[in-house]
Amino acid sequence: MTLYQTTFDIFNRNYMGSAAMAVIGQSCLGGAAAMYVLANGTSIPQMIQLGIIVLACVFANTSILAQMKHKVVFNLIALSTFISILFILLNCFVL
Repeated sequence: MTLYQTTFDIFNRNYMGSAAMAVIGQSCLGGAAAMYVLANGTSIPQMIQLGIIVLACVFANTSILAQMKHKVVFNLIALSTFISILFILLNCFVL
């Protein structure tokens, strides 16, 4: 099995606990990403980055609260995590 499928199977079996931990984890990661973005100023490019981070986290949290299919929730959490890490790295090392 691939890493994605194995991780999704674990997430799916323990959905309630995994979803609760995901809300906490990805919200904290999104907050850290927002902090790194705003540390570089408040110009238009930073506000666009901040908007992308906020929307990714909101979509992930909303998918859990709306009780969407587990696969959709898992994919949105993974996307939110990826976006947050990307913007943290981008604002730490590139900008």
